[in-house]
Amino acid sequence: MNVRLEQVGSCLILHNRSEKRGAISVELYQAIQEACARADDGSVRSIILTGGAFFCAGGDLDLLAKRAELPVDERRALIERLHDTIRAMMACPVPIIAAVEGGAAGAGLSITLACDFVVAAEQAQFTAAYVKAGLTPDGGLTHFLSQALPRQLAMELCLLARPISAERLANFGVVTTLVPKGQAFDQAQILTAELAQGPAQAQSRIRNLLNAAPNRTLSQQLDSEADFMAEAQGGAEAACGIRAFFEKRQPEFPT
Repeated sequence: MNVRLEQVGSCLILHNRSEKRGAISVELYQAIQEACARADDGSVRSIILTGGAFFCAGGDLDLLAKRAELPVDERRALIERLHDTIRAMMACPVPIIAAVEGGAAGAGLSITLACDFVVAAEQAQFTAAYVKAGLTPDGGLTHFLSQALPRQLAMELCLLARPISAERLANFGVVTTLVPKGQAFDQAQILTAELAQGPAQAQSRIRNLLNAAPNRTLSQQLDSEADFMAEAQGGAEAACGIRAFFEKRQPEFPT
């Protein structure tokens, strides 16, 4: 199988081994959505997305060329498969980590930026070369770029189709960790182990707040923070964390 899910402990790993450098596929969409859905059952604390030598090359231009023959509503419906996948990632209750070797392009970059953490090999390159094919970005790419990068750099990526290095993205905080070639997945697993030591409910609430913040007013965000904080203060995780603080030890949060 080109795409498969594997659970190791509390981490759900999605392997994408497409022959075309991890190219986007319906199979990949389905696997990502399934992984996000499985995170609801409490046994999953994090998700890693990983590929082969190249993380994800985006859309297959052979398939995109054939879509020109379809009516526009059918073309839009196919794009919505990607968008439903991005929505599932943003609504996922657990952190998602991209382990990037080689790089990510097009919609593959959208999927990368929809993750909460990006571990990338130092040689990895990221591109948004839609304009070279006379196309425009999809998968929320313009949203994520506008949130993560200065406007001029986003324009450089999208209008000039120039690749950007993992090192440069790390300087803007988009890449969480830079690693030598071949070590992205191992480092992602270290990160999942760190996350697994934390309070699951608090992590989920924080993720929800941060993802929702760009589309809310300050007043709306304050209301959501108040709701979550009031709920958290009465929970077992807060009792455990506060007790550990006063006892000057590391907390052991309930699972």
